[in-house]
Amino acid sequence: MTSQASVPERRFFRNADKAMLGGVCAGIADYFGFNLCVTRVLAVIAFFTMPLTLLGYLALVLLVPSVSAKDHPRRVDPEFHRAVRSSPAQTMSDVRGRFKSLDRRLARLEKYVTSSRYQLDREFDRLKD
Repeated sequence: MTSQASVPERRFFRNADKAMLGGVCAGIADYFGFNLCVTRVLAVIAFFTMPLTLLGYLALVLLVPSVSAKDHPRRVDPEFHRAVRSSPAQTMSDVRGRFKSLDRRLARLEKYVTSSRYQLDREFDRLKD
């Protein structure tokens, strides 16, 4: 399986689960990894300062499809994708650190399983039964 096959295509949808007036702000926040409350506040400010923004919002409500998590369950963690979109370098650094930790644990496990101590512990376990 290639990495492209495992990562779903990133598309913009209105978020029906977090929608207040159509889900456009929730969709924008999900797509770019923004905070939903901040996105909504900026949208309200834009509505009052630039009236054409309201027409754009209505156009997005009519033209962009709405998706619910119930309709399309994600196989990947949405929080991880949000973190990757907001700060990819920090997220990849965290993932790299987790893999290094797992690699050290696996090396200790391999060392124990291939040692004579493991064989001795197995023999003691058999004697207990």
